[in-house]
Amino acid sequence: MSLLGIIASQNYPRITNSYESIATVTGTGSSGVINFTSIPGTFKHLQIRISAVPTAAETIACRVGNGSIDTGSNYTRHSLNGNGTDAAAYGVANFTYWNIYGLRVASDSTNPIVAVVDILDYANTNKFKTFRALSGTDKNGSGEIALNSGLWRSTSAIDQIRVFAEGAGNWATSSTFALYGIKGV
Repeated sequence: MSLLGIIASQNYPRITNSYESIATVTGTGSSGVINFTSIPGTFKHLQIRISAVPTAAETIACRVGNGSIDTGSNYTRHSLNGNGTDAAAYGVANFTYWNIYGLRVASDSTNPIVAVVDILDYANTNKFKTFRALSGTDKNGSGEIALNSGLWRSTSAIDQIRVFAEGAGNWATSSTFALYGIKGV
């Protein structure tokens, strides 16, 4: 029997409907900021799914908060990215946001930047909050990919999230940002 068959035959607890949509926001074409507010504390984790078309070369960044967005130097971030030719890695402590997609790319309406962002244990008030993001864009042979992780050095529960273009651009109307709550055991 294959490993998959063995795993499937076990009686692991199954969580039905484990992802629940909290909110979906689309770009306006005139703003580079997406806000999710009044996030309920009833889930284990949060996930943001992004398909973004910036109107200028942008980095996709994120801030979180409780009661208000934290713009202080309370974020630690790590990044590993590449484009098929070059690779880079870095880590920064005491920064003012997390990177979701850290490579600056020109606007490209046919090849959006896509990302899946997990914010783990967002409501747990006994630990700092961690996140991970897998993002990239396809440019017909010259695409880019990034794996980012980070820490918000606060034990406060997260009740709001801001995803923003770290630059002068806006999110095109074809951009979507969907926030999900993930149930857990």
